[in-house]
Formats: sequence, C-alpha cells, structure tokens
Amino acid sequence: MKIIKRSGAESVFDITKIIVAITKANASVAESDRITAEQVSEIAKDVEKVANNRRRALSVEEIQDLVEDRIMSLGAFNLARKYITYRYTRELVRKSNTTDEQIMSLIECNNEEVKQENSNKNPTINSVQRDYMAGEVSKDITKRILLPKEIVDAHEEGIIHFHDADYFAQHMHNCDLVNLEDMLQNGTVISGTLIERPHSFSTACNIATQIIAQVASNQYGGQSISLTHLAPFVDVSRKKIREAVAAELATVGIYDEEKIAHIAEERLKDEVRRGIQTIQYQVVTLLTTNGQAPFVTVFMYLNEARNEQEKLDLALIIEETLKQRIKGVKNESGVWITPAFPKLIYVLEEDNIKEGSRFWELTKLAAQCTAKRMVPDYISEKKMLEYKVDKTGKGHCYTCMGCRSFLTPYVDLEGNPKYYGRFNQGVVTINLVDVALSSNADENKFWRIFEDRLELCYRALMCRHNRLKGTLSDAAPILWQYGALARLKKGEVIDKRLYGGYSTISLGYAGLYECVKFMTGKSHTDPAAKPFALAVMQKMNDKCKEWKSKENIDFSLYGTPLESTTYKFAKNLQRRFGIIEGVTDKNYITNSYHVHVTEEIDAFTKLKFESEFQQLSPGGAISYVEVPNMQDNIDAVLEVMKFIYDNIMYAELNTKSDYCQECGYDGEIQIVKDEDGKLVWECPNCKNRDQSKMNVARRTCGYIGTQYWNQGRTEEIKERVLHL
Repeated sequence: MKIIKRSGAESVFDITKIIVAITKANASVAESDRITAEQVSEIAKDVEKVANNRRRALSVEEIQDLVEDRIMSLGAFNLARKYITYRYTRELVRKSNTTDEQIMSLIECNNEEVKQENSNKNPTINSVQRDYMAGEVSKDITKRILLPKEIVDAHEEGIIHFHDADYFAQHMHNCDLVNLEDMLQNGTVISGTLIERPHSFSTACNIATQIIAQVASNQYGGQSISLTHLAPFVDVSRKKIREAVAAELATVGIYDEEKIAHIAEERLKDEVRRGIQTIQYQVVTLLTTNGQAPFVTVFMYLNEARNEQEKLDLALIIEETLKQRIKGVKNESGVWITPAFPKLIYVLEEDNIKEGSRFWELTKLAAQCTAKRMVPDYISEKKMLEYKVDKTGKGHCYTCMGCRSFLTPYVDLEGNPKYYGRFNQGVVTINLVDVALSSNADENKFWRIFEDRLELCYRALMCRHNRLKGTLSDAAPILWQYGALARLKKGEVIDKRLYGGYSTISLGYAGLYECVKFMTGKSHTDPAAKPFALAVMQKMNDKCKEWKSKENIDFSLYGTPLESTTYKFAKNLQRRFGIIEGVTDKNYITNSYHVHVTEEIDAFTKLKFESEFQQLSPGGAISYVEVPNMQDNIDAVLEVMKFIYDNIMYAELNTKSDYCQECGYDGEIQIVKDEDGKLVWECPNCKNRDQSKMNVARRTCGYIGTQYWNQGRTEEIKERVLHL
C-alpha cells in the first residue's frame, strides 16, 4: 500500500510511523490521560485497514485525520489535543516555505500527483518540469497573495475548483477561437517578423502551425482553427500550378486545356497532401512554452464556405485530413499509432448526413476515422442552429474553443455575427456532490447551501475577470496586436473585450449524477429524479443570467471536463463525509451531467437523455458513447452519427487505440491491480507493465490523452461500460 507525501511523492505505507507519532504524543500528556501500548497498536492497525479499503493512496493528512478520529473515539481528548497541536505546529513550519519540497520532487520526477495531473504532458522532460516548477510558484503566490482566503480554503477543501491556478499569477486567459482568416488574409507578425499573405496552400499551412504554437504559448487552454480559413489558398495554388503546367507543356508544343487541367489538379492534390501533413506532424511534434503539444482543435464545416469553389476545395482539404488521421503517426518503433492532436470536429449537415447526399462519401470517411482513431467528434448543424440563436433570432453553427467550451452568440455593432477572435476568461467549478452531502439530503437546506456556494463561485469568477482587467496588448502581441484575437495598438488595454458578451467566463459544474443520487436515492436517468436534476441545472443558468445583468459580463454554464480534479474532489468528499455507497465509494466523481460510467444504458437512449442537459450547458458540453472496436462495423458508426444529427448538438464515440511495444499487441491494453492494490496498465498478451513501452490512447475529458492518468481517472476508465 502506498501513501502520498506532502511533497506529492509516493511512498510505501509504514505503520510504525503512526505508532511512533502516537507514542510520542502519549508520553507528553499526564499519565492519567494516556492510552495503553495495545490501544496505540490497535489504532495503527485500524487506520491501516481503513486505508487499505479506500483502494487508493491516501495522503499524509488523511492518515493523520484517521488517527485523530481513533484517538478521540477512545475518549482520550487530552492526547488528541496534543496530537493536533503537534500537527498544527509542524504545519506552520511547512507553510514558511510552501514550494521547496514540491519543486524538488518535480525535479527528481517522483511527484506522483503532478506526474498524473495532465495526460498530455510528459513530466520527465525538462520543458514540462520547468512549466510545473513555474506553476508551483504561481500557485503559491495565488494562494498567499492574489486570492481571498475564503476562495483558497474552498478550493483546498474541494468545495469549488479554481481552475489553472498555476497560470493565474500571469494575465492569461483560458481558451479561444483563433481568427486564422484575418491573420492569413491580412498578414501577421510572429516573433517580430512580418508574415505576409501566403501565396500557396502549403505556405498557408506552415504559417498556421506557427500561429498555433504562438497562441498556445500565450494562453493556457485549448484553441480552435477552421479549415475553411485555409480553403481560399487551394485556389491560389491551383492558379499558380496551372500557369506552371501550361508553360511546361507549351515548351513541347502542347496546348490541350483538358490535359493542363488534369495535370494541375493532380499536382494540387499533392500540395494539399503535403500541407495537411505539415499541420499533422508540426502539431504533434511542436513543444510550446508549457512543455506540451498545442491543445488545438481543427473544425471541418462545409457550409462555412462562402462560395461553390471554396466548398469543393474545403471538401478536398477535409478528405485529406481524414485520410491522414486514419493513417496515424509513427511511434519511435515505426508503428502507426493514434496521435492526441489535433482534435478534429466534423459538422453533420443536410448535404452529408443522408445516403446519396452530396458529401456522403466524406461522412463515411469520417466514420472510418472515428472507428480507428477516436476522432472526429461530431457537431449537428441542425441542433446547433436551434440552440445557438443570437439576439436577432438567427441560429449559428460554429466550433467550440478547444475540446468543449462554447462561446455564446454575439452580434457586433454592425449586426454581423462574430465568433473567431473571441475567447473565454476562465473557469471556476462548483462541486455539486459537496452541496448535496452538506445538506444531509434536506432539500430546503440544499437550496440554501447551493445559493451560498454559487455566490462563492461568482466572487471567484470576478477574481478571474479582475485579474485580466488592465492587461496590456503588449503581454501577448500575437493575440492582441497581430490578429489572433484582436488588432489593438501597443500599450492599449484589452478591457473592452471583457464586456458585453464579446468573451465568456464560465461557471463549471461537476457530479450532477452523485448529487441527485444522494438527494433522491436514484440516478438522474430515473423519471422520478430527473426533475430535480433539471432544476439544479436551471438554477445555475439563472445565476449566470443574474450575474450577466449585474456585471455586463457573459457568464455561461459549462460542463467541466474534469481530468485530475475528479480524483481531487472524490478524495475530499471521502475525507469530509466518509464512504457513502453510490455517492463517494468511487475514487472519481462524474463529469458534468453525464450518465454514470457504470450505468447500463444504450447509446441512443444515453444521447437522447443527455441532449436535454447539454442544451442547459450553453457555455460548453459534450456527450459520448463508449463503443468496442468498430472498424468492421462502420454502418453502426454511421447510424450513431445520424442519430447525433437529429438529436444532440455535440457528441463523440469513445473507442480504444493501443499498442504494446514489447510484443506488438494492438488490442486493448488492460487496467489491473498490482500487489499494492494500485491500478496499472498491462498488456494482456505479454503482461508488460512498463508504461514507457506501450502506447495507450483514451479520451478522458474531450481531448485524447496519451500520458496516463491519476488513480481516480484510471478507475473511471476501467469501470466504463459499453453503450453499443
């Protein structure tokens, strides 16, 4: 059995340390207040038993809490006070410098909590360690200086989660939709170098990857680009290539227009292939300043094209993008595997969703890609036009910022809709499970506590907003001066972009299932419990509307994509409320509104049910269905896609894509328990457990992760049931 030390390092549980600590405290009190050596031993054994039953590594603080509880249960209150005083004294000493141990454990690569915090960051490499070290300093400053104590305490207790505290010390925002069209058509500046409008498709692709890297280094969330913004450069290349081919053939006396057109189109396809290959390989091989590949999403929407030629050229780009993703990328052993990035989103629309429709073959290709590589994910144009309606009554279809964060509809002063060049200010998430447990299932008390917790979130969100106020455009020229988000002047503040709905700020939520389960005794899929679940969602939407009216800031409800925080919340709930069957007996809590991963439900029922909750998450949400290997059943994938089009705005299919470098096994890598009870990944063919010698790809929070996960998220992955 393992424990997590205060530095974050993992260590073997040692019962003698508990015995020694109690014995020392015991010796310091009056003889009449002491307990016997047998009682000391019994306390230690009891704590060990409880820790073993938790099925995860407890922190030192949790172990000490258990010791205190056992001492007090014996009525040895003076001894308990002495033990508590000793803990408090040691805590004061530690707080005199809160970062040294964490940073040293990062450098030595033995900080288990940080190592498994982000499934797309390799904690052993210098650039990631540098980012994590800076993050520890930022979190320390944030907690001690920048945030009010009530928000820090609530964050530490898992009552709320103040996202990305490791970047809060800097004036950085969350995620955005890059205005690639403006930057390519009107030029930009990268690292002080003027980049003019490209004169070919391949050059446009190369510039796009440089923009992606620069943007990723100046914010901390996901970003999205649209392939539509690259489409005009296909025709630029077509005309150049056609001129060159005509000149070549003229030298040998050939002036055949049909032949010229055929050769030019073949060469054009080759250039498109090379351009898309540039994006694919540049994105997965780039390292941004935070030590990871850019969290970039690529949007594929045929109806975004502005004319017929552009739509045909966009279809050509989408086709090549899908073909290259199906192929994958080679790992260090030369085996084709599933890359994590870029994430792909394919829009289902009237022209591609029905058999025989104009772009049906493109949709079939997308289905093959999903079956093999887990992307693209799917947006229903039909449902999005229903949900995303601006103040003029017109619906819009557009991409999310990164994996699921959606902007709210916005119309500028000229009455034009605007999405590219907008961003999200940040996220604070409320732990709905904690609200329920704190109410002790008293519904009146629940709503009172809920109100208080939401007001706490509001104050925390205003801290995020106020941190961005006054930020100079000079802080991130690529964003604010050179077109990614704006064309502001040097020295100009970004404040006008923070108000009036131009940007959003997100109230996140987590654990709706467990919240409803505790309050009603039923899953929110039960008709008797569903009204309460919808009322919780509506309450959060009402608060966002209230805050928006008060502040002229676009607060929006967001289905938080918990990755590591699911484990943190679960641990805090267990510590504060104990183990409650069906509520806190897992080492994870459920993302946003999702049906619990262990609940038996078919894909179509799940998507239909979750569509109601997705509509109540205007700031962002995504639903998924867990499926087996579908490469030999593309028709079934297409049926799910058709259902998505008619029933839900944004959804994905989760399959598996693994490879064991030891034996070449390319089936599903399993999750098993080791001798200490820890969940580890194992090849079922050769029993290899060396994570550095296997490639595992799983979707955990919208994006695909490839660097493994903490114990809570790993347990959640292990327990997922199939929906198809």
